[in-house]
Amino acid sequence: MSANLLTALSRTTEPQTTLRRFLALDAVVTAGNGLVYVAASGPVGRFLGVGSALLLGLGVLLVLFGGYVGHLASRPQPPAFAVRAVVEVNLAWAVTSLASLVLWFSPTVVGMAWIPAQAAVVAGFAGIQFLALRARG
Repeated sequence: MSANLLTALSRTTEPQTTLRRFLALDAVVTAGNGLVYVAASGPVGRFLGVGSALLLGLGVLLVLFGGYVGHLASRPQPPAFAVRAVVEVNLAWAVTSLASLVLWFSPTVVGMAWIPAQAAVVAGFAGIQFLALRARG
């Protein structure tokens, strides 16, 4: 992904602003997804073919992680170490999500579409955040 694409996506040429915007978007998506999992773990679990207890636990983790990422986004200059940790957690989530399709889950057709789709979004956040951090210097 080029610096020009990052600039276009974030509508700014300032790497710090780009980083903070994509951290904030990640926080909203992550916490929102987590809240849905917490509030409706039973129905969503049946819809995706994933156990409701697991989905409830993942939902709590996602809400907490989303809150942390949101905290980083609110800082004038998020620490590089913390941003790298978010990138690494996002990458681990994406890889684990894809591995779960083969190793642990027997999802529904919707789950077979949802799990890779959300893994791709999370991996995309990781990539954009890494590039924005690198551009920041």
